[in-house]
Amino acid sequence: MQALDSLQLLQINFWTLAAVVLFTCLTHRDQWAARAGFGAVTALLLVNYAAWRIRDTLPDGHSGFATVWAYAFLFFEMLAIGYTLFSIVVMLCRTDHRKEADAGERRLRAQGSAVPAVDIFIATYNEGLDILEKTIIAAQAIDYPNFTIWVLDDTRRDWLRDYCAEVGVQYARRPDNSHAKAGNLNNGLRQSAAASNAPYILVLDADFAPQQPILMRTLGLFDDPKVGLVQTPQFYYNPDPIQHNLGTSACWVDEQRVFFDVFQPAKDGWDAAFCVGTSFVVRRDLITEVGGFPTGSVCEDIYTTYRLLQKGYVTRWLNERLSIGLSAEGLTEYINQRGRWCLGTIQVALLKEGPLRGSGYTLNDRLHYVHGLMHWFSKPFILMMLVSPVLYWYFGIAGFYASPVDFLAFGMPALIAFWGYGTWVTDRRTLPIFTEVTQIVASLAVTATIASAMIRPFGRPFKVTAKGIDRSRTMVHWKLFGFFFALTLFSQIGAYIAISTAASFDGNMMFNLCWTVVALIYNLATLVACVDRPRLHGEERFPFDKATGFRFGGKVLPGRLVDISLSGTSLTCAFASSIKPGLCGQVWVDKLGWLDVEVMRNHGDDRLGLRFADLDETLRRRLIARLFSDASINVVSKAEPAQAFGTLLQRSLLGEKRLAPRAPKPVKAPSYVSPARWRPVRVRSRQPSLPSLNVSHSSLWTLLLSPLRALLGQRL
Repeated sequence: MQALDSLQLLQINFWTLAAVVLFTCLTHRDQWAARAGFGAVTALLLVNYAAWRIRDTLPDGHSGFATVWAYAFLFFEMLAIGYTLFSIVVMLCRTDHRKEADAGERRLRAQGSAVPAVDIFIATYNEGLDILEKTIIAAQAIDYPNFTIWVLDDTRRDWLRDYCAEVGVQYARRPDNSHAKAGNLNNGLRQSAAASNAPYILVLDADFAPQQPILMRTLGLFDDPKVGLVQTPQFYYNPDPIQHNLGTSACWVDEQRVFFDVFQPAKDGWDAAFCVGTSFVVRRDLITEVGGFPTGSVCEDIYTTYRLLQKGYVTRWLNERLSIGLSAEGLTEYINQRGRWCLGTIQVALLKEGPLRGSGYTLNDRLHYVHGLMHWFSKPFILMMLVSPVLYWYFGIAGFYASPVDFLAFGMPALIAFWGYGTWVTDRRTLPIFTEVTQIVASLAVTATIASAMIRPFGRPFKVTAKGIDRSRTMVHWKLFGFFFALTLFSQIGAYIAISTAASFDGNMMFNLCWTVVALIYNLATLVACVDRPRLHGEERFPFDKATGFRFGGKVLPGRLVDISLSGTSLTCAFASSIKPGLCGQVWVDKLGWLDVEVMRNHGDDRLGLRFADLDETLRRRLIARLFSDASINVVSKAEPAQAFGTLLQRSLLGEKRLAPRAPKPVKAPSYVSPARWRPVRVRSRQPSLPSLNVSHSSLWTLLLSPLRALLGQRL
């Protein structure tokens, strides 16, 4: 190929960027022609890049390990590109079933109490009451006249049995834990069939609180006879570990948003959406026909969808916020969860009745399952990208052999289009660096899972994602942190030695130097993500913009609530700065009435932080129902790029701002340990004022510690 001069390279990348900007500004992702046009341009540039990679960047076949590494790198890179090309095709379709849900809701409401019965399964394994009660109480508040709640306890806890009897819900257990969650659900099928035997079943995980209209919105979609299961997306009321650790929970979305908000509606357009394990409704007759919730894989959810597809029934995706749940709170749980999903996807592919080996599946069914497999098998590529600079600087082994000029001609246009298309088509649910970091953090575990699954895919225990663990302290994940720190250190030292001792720079060295800089950015962001910062609020807060009054000493100050949680609330009112911490009074909460509170702190001149006190159990349950069955959105669902990058830069270089004095640990629900009646939760108010804490940011010591604080949090 004839070498391009600097002006030509500039023109290629300028016009690529201009095309991306024009597509972004002048078109909308809901337009099929726009998705097809933007996707075609991106696909063309990716194919052009792939052709160049295969044609011009590989070593000869006699270079030993260098050849093996280069071809392995190419294999996983082509998998990643193939997955992207497949995704572009998938996202040509998109569905929106809100109109059908509206019509179904009208028909159901017109039937009054004669609506079909529903059994609500709440599957639990070892979750505490502080988590379970939110789901149970929210389920009781569902706006539907005919349902029965079943708590399926796979830990056989007597206190939970007694609690269920106290609040008036059904309880089921079994003598063992065979087949994990699928076995637990099947036990619920058997026990409920002998009692309520409702024709529809709503399945909830223990930490997912349903919203009031969930049944009214979903059941109408079953009027289509080919629908066997209706799935709704998972929304979370707490930031996931990546959002929290990067300090971007107010400006960057959780990793699952692109899957739930973009991919599943697109797959639904191909009749290929699938069950995600919670917040779904399934027909009892069909799940019974396929032998119950299928066993054999740690991911019974996706297998359920494909067993229904064998019988000709599809999973319908209703993209509405009809439940809220607890995201993985720590990085270990986050990583284990991704490893389990990867293993389960591989297991289902290998099963006799799975979509690749079983009969009764269409080509469309099989291709979409391959698309899911490609998602996981492309994950090692990003890990290899970070390892490659170390191999080059110390052993002269490159991922591929190219000069910066060649990459600017072929790679950069493809990268610009890929980033632009991804951000546009997902409506700012992906961003460069942030999206890659979410993949990097789990890449080691996923790669290890893929390797081990090739040897022994079955026979592993089901690992439940731990929830409700104490997160009040900073926790460094040293193995993960050490791995990426070593990559960072060795690549920088290797690059420095090579540059300082080289007589001249060839194009490949310059290219790998640029590669090392990019890897440094990813590694540093990943290091920040590998430190679990404390979660300072024991209960998550929800925005709550309601008129209120603060009553004390025979006076009532009018004000407005700002946010609320199970432990307290904050409000704005006049003369807030003159109200001392420790004062006891009452606050008015919409639909609940007057609640006893204690003033904990002043926020500026017009805002008070209050803690609930003397909440008896009845009032506490009403508060749970008020917050969790009709919850306001408290976690961002669309990225704000400028704020996200600014926050990440500040967190990486300067650390966190010191926060106001931490509130006392909120009082949790009491554990139910005996058949005795519930006792009210009493919180004794403290009369003395809270001590003030004056923190200065200007000291030399603070300045010296700020880089370490950026990585290790505020424990220093």
